[in-house]
Amino acid sequence: MVPFSVLDLSPIPQGSTAAQALRNTLDLAQHAERWGYRRYWLAEHHNMPGIASAATAVVIAHVAGGTSTIRVGSGGVMLPNHSPLVIAEQFGTLASLFPGRIDLGLGRAPGTDQRTARALRRDRMNSSDTFPQDVVELQAYFQPAESDQTVRAVPGAGLRVPLWLLGSSLFSAQMAAALGLPYAFAAHFAPDDLLEAFSLYRKNFKPSSELDRPRAMVGVSVVAADTQTEAERLFTSLQQQFVQLQRGTPGQLPPPVDTMEGRWTAHEKAGVGRALRKAIVGAPDKVKRGLASLLEETGADEVMVTAQIHDHRARLRSFELIAEVQSQLSAAA
Repeated sequence: MVPFSVLDLSPIPQGSTAAQALRNTLDLAQHAERWGYRRYWLAEHHNMPGIASAATAVVIAHVAGGTSTIRVGSGGVMLPNHSPLVIAEQFGTLASLFPGRIDLGLGRAPGTDQRTARALRRDRMNSSDTFPQDVVELQAYFQPAESDQTVRAVPGAGLRVPLWLLGSSLFSAQMAAALGLPYAFAAHFAPDDLLEAFSLYRKNFKPSSELDRPRAMVGVSVVAADTQTEAERLFTSLQQQFVQLQRGTPGQLPPPVDTMEGRWTAHEKAGVGRALRKAIVGAPDKVKRGLASLLEETGADEVMVTAQIHDHRARLRSFELIAEVQSQLSAAA
């Protein structure tokens, strides 16, 4: 059975607040746990009016404290924004509070614009260049401390928090293979290199103490509803959000509209279409066909589903339908 998981950006819908978005996040996580999803990951973004999960470790604690069995983690923490020791202490604390349930997914991008990145990093503006060294340093903090080790993560040392490398290009795929770590590809917003990245990862994978064989996860946007028309309408919120990003005017998640015509230029439409071309949108039968095709195409070991849906009840319904589809696919396997 290929497990399904949830990637939540804690969307702040137009007219709502970050406080409500975080309540919605916990509610969705509790439902996802009951519906059989394996993981619930939160993403680090900064200076984004429509995303409430900037303090990712704090939101992970919020979700883990309100659930009991589902794994909770980051998808991901943008490591160049932080020192490895700080992340080791944060996730060591989480792993101490919620043993056996915490994942640490790591990304190399800033998760924001360049001006905000400078505000975050201060004197670490070239820190993406040291990403491989920072990952290795972070791994070391989770190993049992040596007797002569002068800098330790407390808590953190000896906890072996599972690391995932995340990416939307070939760099992290090659790095995950070299380090023997699981790898997740962000096809939900940058699908161009998906198949080549998985091929490189599997071909070059070196077994490690963490993992004896490749483990590849694919992230994908899925919007499910009881009818095709309603699913396509719900999807327009994400399309509008991508137009906002293209224009450099990110905002709260817009409500859905009946049509996108007149709301984007031909150039914007093409750009959004390319970024979201792996999205699966429709009634359950179409979602089932789309997910089955994605699994056949990629051979993914796990699927991480994300959905930017304005109405919380519609978002819950979408993930409920996807869980039903996953059960059908597992039964047919």
